[in-house]
Amino acid sequence: MAGRMVLYKLVVLGDGGYVKPSIVTILAHLRPRQDYDPTIEDSYRKQVVIDGQPCMLEVLDTAGQEEYTALRDQWIRDGEGFVLVYSISSRSSFTRIKRFHHQIQRVKESCSSSPSYTGSPLSAVSPQMPVPIMLVGNKSDRVTEREVSTQEGHALARELGCEFVEASAKNCINVEKAFYDVVRILRRQRQHASLPSGSASGRSRTGNGDISSRERDALRSRRSKDGEKSKKCILI
Repeated sequence: MAGRMVLYKLVVLGDGGYVKPSIVTILAHLRPRQDYDPTIEDSYRKQVVIDGQPCMLEVLDTAGQEEYTALRDQWIRDGEGFVLVYSISSRSSFTRIKRFHHQIQRVKESCSSSPSYTGSPLSAVSPQMPVPIMLVGNKSDRVTEREVSTQEGHALARELGCEFVEASAKNCINVEKAFYDVVRILRRQRQHASLPSGSASGRSRTGNGDISSRERDALRSRRSKDGEKSKKCILI
């Protein structure tokens, strides 16, 4: 249906001691939800157009809310896509990424085995489909303070089976791209889940849910175009 507004729930996770200030900057142009508790979470909404399709992004920023660790499982259950953020100038924030990733996988696997839980649309998707995750090396503008190399970021992303990009909230570089690419993955998963059993519409996937080489090439092409627009910060 033309003009249909689709909602995507994205969750930001990271070490708040180094990431939180920049994440808040990134989300500064989003509209806060009316039903959230600012002492526990930062929740924002933004209407955007991605690849010609209008949609509503609901972004929950949990970075740094260590005193509410018990609530993080619920935030993850409700989330559809995730942005894991570390600072390239903080080795400790980088090493903690695996912990957040493990928690996402644990909670989502629990949701998949509980058909009665309807908090996340992903629970209805095939268990072979990967949870959409974007690894973001933030503060790429701090070149002289770098503690984590770009190669290390790529290596961790390959290990975790997720996408990767370095970004600068300060200079509005690759910020939209990080969130938009997660939405694109979610769209593909929803389309794939809606196909009749046995139908692949020409798309082949590996046993672990990886996208085909043709889809990956198309994503790289879109990323290249996004990179040319990275200086214009609309989402963040």
